[in-house]
Amino acid sequence: MTDDLALDIQDLHVSFPTRAGLVRAVDGVSLSLVRGKTTCVVGESGSGKSVTARAILQIIDPPGRITGGRILLRREGEPELDVATLGPRSRAIRELRGHDIAMIFQEPMSSLSPVHRIGDQIGEAVRLHLGVSRREARSRAAELLAQVEIPDPRNAIDRYTFEFSGGMRQRAMIAMALACNPSILIADEPTTALDVTTQAEILDLLRRLQDARGMTMMFITHDMGVVAEIAHDVVVMERGQVRERGPVHTLFADPRDAYTRMLLGNVTKLESPSAIRLARPSRPIGPPVLSLRDVEMRFGGRKGLFRRGGAEVRAVDGISLDVRAGETLGVVGESGSGKTTLGRCILRVLDPTGGAIDYRRRDGSVIDLVNAENDALRAARREIRMVFQDPFASLNPRMTVAQIVGEPLLVNGLARGAVLQGKVASLLERVGIDPNSAERYPHAFSGGQRQRIGIARALALSPRVIVADEPTSALDVSIRARTLDLLLELQDELDLALILISHDISVIRYMCDRVAVMHRGRVVETGETIQVCDDPQHAYTKALLSAVPRPDPTARRMHLRHRYTSA
Repeated sequence: MTDDLALDIQDLHVSFPTRAGLVRAVDGVSLSLVRGKTTCVVGESGSGKSVTARAILQIIDPPGRITGGRILLRREGEPELDVATLGPRSRAIRELRGHDIAMIFQEPMSSLSPVHRIGDQIGEAVRLHLGVSRREARSRAAELLAQVEIPDPRNAIDRYTFEFSGGMRQRAMIAMALACNPSILIADEPTTALDVTTQAEILDLLRRLQDARGMTMMFITHDMGVVAEIAHDVVVMERGQVRERGPVHTLFADPRDAYTRMLLGNVTKLESPSAIRLARPSRPIGPPVLSLRDVEMRFGGRKGLFRRGGAEVRAVDGISLDVRAGETLGVVGESGSGKTTLGRCILRVLDPTGGAIDYRRRDGSVIDLVNAENDALRAARREIRMVFQDPFASLNPRMTVAQIVGEPLLVNGLARGAVLQGKVASLLERVGIDPNSAERYPHAFSGGQRQRIGIARALALSPRVIVADEPTSALDVSIRARTLDLLLELQDELDLALILISHDISVIRYMCDRVAVMHRGRVVETGETIQVCDDPQHAYTKALLSAVPRPDPTARRMHLRHRYTSA
């Protein structure tokens, strides 16, 4: 077995000194990477997955440092090397990074330089490790971009990061990691920010490159569906420790640890409609709260003093939809399909360039949000609120939770003083946050708690419609299910109309009564959620559903998925 190991981590400890004491981010972790195989390291945020990976390359953010254990790199024909003994800035570790062990980071926009061309960034690694000329490095960069299937690689090497889509950026990161033919590739949540079809393409690409090169891969993720699709072996981590390890089929069929069973249970829970939704009595069908008629949102195509003109982009192209009280409408599609733009048009964050959005107010009167101005628009916005995608970015870090939740009430002149404090406490209690923590700042709360605070803020003005834009994409799977259940419970209590924007089919299936599938600004299919998910009619919907990884290693289907090519 020892001869088959590419990397052997033994009793690894990584600590971060803080004013409150020593934080043991990695606390006695032992795991092995088998040569030519994929080991998935899975766990929720804060479990120590990424810190373990960074320790292998000695790139732990200060003041963190390795305080114990061994990281044994085994190269064919050479004595084993304990990477943990190398200095983080030593020549030895610099020669090892990229050459023997390479890493793909989670967010390509943070890892790629915005001011250097893609080819120069890839070529730099080639010249540094292989000592080739600038011309040879440029040729090698184009060859690598071709390997990761970026179109027209000879011209792509002269483009900047912002000119690439999210999927292309991640492919460029993979090309950079493969530049020096590493024997071990560490992929740290490389598909988290991608939609399901792009994720499927990246996973398929990594599998083919691994087979062609015989690479060993350490894949870090919190998505058990991805684990089931690509892993040979699985390591489950919680709070800096390994809770369970084993072959993927064994771990999914017979998980021994309670934490592993919890992770798998939360994933399979989202594979079917919510029990809360299924238990609802049938509701009388009333008139729509919101009616969209031929809504359009176009960008570009106009010239002016500060506009360069260019091709017109139809981000939303003639969409018509109805939403009723107490109903959840899911809007699903890939990145760039126009989902978020549509949500912003409904709230008039963006001014639609065509169509009508009729909103039926509490008194039965109907106003067109597209043409509403001043007092009428402000009144409508009090009744249509939004829950944002990122619970970290959407809360002001300089305001206390009480100020964040109470701000809509204060701005609209609905409460102040003791009355405001009482309403804030009631809202926090309703979403499961202790009112006694209202004077704390957002950084003192977990991701799931922050999203609950965002929901409390959205509920402050007693809205009739909530637009939730990817409200669980930044959350761990266990928190995701609880957040969705909270929204469903609040919907029953307040008779809310919910518009749920997501690229996650499991969230749509769990939450929504009806679903609209968007592609390039248009709705290509709409209907009851069960009907659309179980018997899709449009080729694009079929491609979207077939790209979703299932949490079952015996039913791997990524290589058999449908691919949609628009006319």
